[in-house]
Amino acid sequence: MEILEILFCLLFALVFYTYLGYGMLLFVLVRIKRLFGRGRKQGRRQEPEQELAARVAGTAGKATGEDQGRRTSDMELPHITMLIAAYNEEDYVAQKVQNSRELQYPADKLHQLWVTDGSTDRTPALLSQYKGVEVLHQPQRAGKIAAINRAMPFVTTPLVVFSDANTRLGPESLLRIARMFENPRTGCVSGEKRIFTDKDGAASAAGEGIYWKYESKLKSWDAELHSVVGAAGELFAIRTDLYQPVEADSLLDDFVISLRVAMQGYKIDYDPEAYAIEHASANVKEELKRKVRIAAGGIQSVVRLRPLLNIFKYGLLSFQYISHRVLRWTITPFALLLLLPLNIALAPAAVFYLVLLLLQLLFYGAALLGWLFEQRKIKIRLFFVPYYFFVMNYAVFAGLWRYLGKKQSVNWERARRAR
Repeated sequence: MEILEILFCLLFALVFYTYLGYGMLLFVLVRIKRLFGRGRKQGRRQEPEQELAARVAGTAGKATGEDQGRRTSDMELPHITMLIAAYNEEDYVAQKVQNSRELQYPADKLHQLWVTDGSTDRTPALLSQYKGVEVLHQPQRAGKIAAINRAMPFVTTPLVVFSDANTRLGPESLLRIARMFENPRTGCVSGEKRIFTDKDGAASAAGEGIYWKYESKLKSWDAELHSVVGAAGELFAIRTDLYQPVEADSLLDDFVISLRVAMQGYKIDYDPEAYAIEHASANVKEELKRKVRIAAGGIQSVVRLRPLLNIFKYGLLSFQYISHRVLRWTITPFALLLLLPLNIALAPAAVFYLVLLLLQLLFYGAALLGWLFEQRKIKIRLFFVPYYFFVMNYAVFAGLWRYLGKKQSVNWERARRAR
């Protein structure tokens, strides 16, 4: 019984640390860093919205000679290439091009480069109608990362921004990203992924929205402590000369690209006000497609980025990477799976274990109700969060199975989005 208790406590501590404890530890470490005057609130200059807009217009108002000289320098924004790998995205071409042109960034310094390899719909034809939009197309479809690898030699600007065709960017996003590259230590900047939800949204929308809000807070603290550990493909940017071609069968290109920048000694920074917004998956079944692929890609990435597990070489970056990413994709879901039978075995031994067992059963019961309500299209958001959490962890096992069986294609099977 003593061995079971020790094992249970270790597994419980691991699960708690992975999903809640790391965030609590980050919160404390960031506050300590701020206390010594080295945190973001003391060190990073925050620009109001009107000044950001004024920089684009080239008018920052009246200023002294010294201030005017500084602001003139601020207005020397770098040229940026927005690289979009698109497969059969004809439904989104018009809104994406329009959204890009409406961003608060000098039009002569923003270049659009689309790669439409393998598209069989009107995506290439529609894009060819827009002036200033460069299109690379070939009939063969080899996956997103192959398209990115093929396009990168055509990028001549110092910064390249990666985005998806079905996402809309916040108006200040590129300005804020460019500003963060003023720090020479910054090699990559990740934007925030926001999920469009409404009060009548399905379980996928409620769960995904809450998940990304929590993830965004963790990323913000990660960046303030040292570095974000991986960027979201909906919106992130790197210094072009830091790009390293990624293996053609890679499933999480954004994750690998960004972390290989970090492994070169640069920081992945984060700005939640530089954001990309998209609709949630149409339902949990559609969201599960994404999660299984991401899980398979996560395991593949852990294998390929295994040098990053060396905390003696990469220090704080390794600690953040293991705590925030590796545990979720490897041992913690197995620990979660073992907790319930261990708890059942220990319940007669003490009231403490009995209470924990009841809490576990309540949680899984809520997840089951969430599934039942989803099937019957009953909108009770309270039960969608445990259901979404259960689906996320189930996806890890399904993703591992696909990875080990080499059954996960590099080509995306697009999840249907709620509209």
